[in-house]
Amino acid sequence: MRFLASFYRLALAAFALAASYQGWLKGMGRAWTPLDFQACLVLAFVMLWAGAASLLKGVEPPAWLKGFAILYSLIGALAAWAMEGSAGLGSGPRVWGVPVGLMTRVLIPVMAALDFLLFDPHRRFSWHYPLSWMAYLPCYLAFVLVRAAIWPGSGSGTGPNALATPYPYPGLDLRALGWARLTVNAAEYLLVCFALALCLFLVDRILPRRTGLSVGGA
Repeated sequence: MRFLASFYRLALAAFALAASYQGWLKGMGRAWTPLDFQACLVLAFVMLWAGAASLLKGVEPPAWLKGFAILYSLIGALAAWAMEGSAGLGSGPRVWGVPVGLMTRVLIPVMAALDFLLFDPHRRFSWHYPLSWMAYLPCYLAFVLVRAAIWPGSGSGTGPNALATPYPYPGLDLRALGWARLTVNAAEYLLVCFALALCLFLVDRILPRRTGLSVGGA
C-alpha cells in the first residue's frame, strides 16, 4: 500500500503548492496573510516528506508535525468558512480550472483528513500535543496585527477585495472591533481551535494502531 499512499500524499502536496502559488511563485506578499494559505505551505512540505518516505521506505515526518499540518489545514478552512461563508469560493484565481478558494476550503482539508484516517499509524499523539499545537495561534495573531500596523495599505489575501483591508478576517480587524472585542474574539477562536485539536487527538487514540492501508512506523 505504500505506493498508493505515496501517490496520494504527493498529489496532496501538489494541490497545496498549487493553491499557494501566488505567494511563493509570484511573490505576492499579501497572499500569505490568510491562515489557510500558510497552512497549505506547511502541509505541502509535510506531504512531500511523507510521500517520499512512503515511496522509499524512509523516515516519516514526526507525529507532532504531521498532526500540526493536518490540524491547521482544518483550522484554516474552518476560519474561512466561519468568517467569509461561501464568498470567494468559486471566484478568484484558478489552478487547473479549480478555484483556489475551493481548494483551500474543501479539497485540501478533506484530503488531509483522509490521509490521517487511512494511511497514518495511530495512537502516536502524546497528551500535550493539542496544547503545543496551539502555540502557533498567538504568533499568527501577532503577525496579523503587526503587519497591519506597519503596512496598513498592504491588503490581504488574493480575492477581489484583497486590497480593501490588511486584516485577513473580519473577526481580527482591530480598527473595526477595538481591543476589547478583538481580545474576546481571540479567546473564543483559541477555545474552538483547541477543541478541534482535542478531537484530532481523541480520534488518534480511538482508532486502531494500524489500518489495512497504514504505512510507516507505529
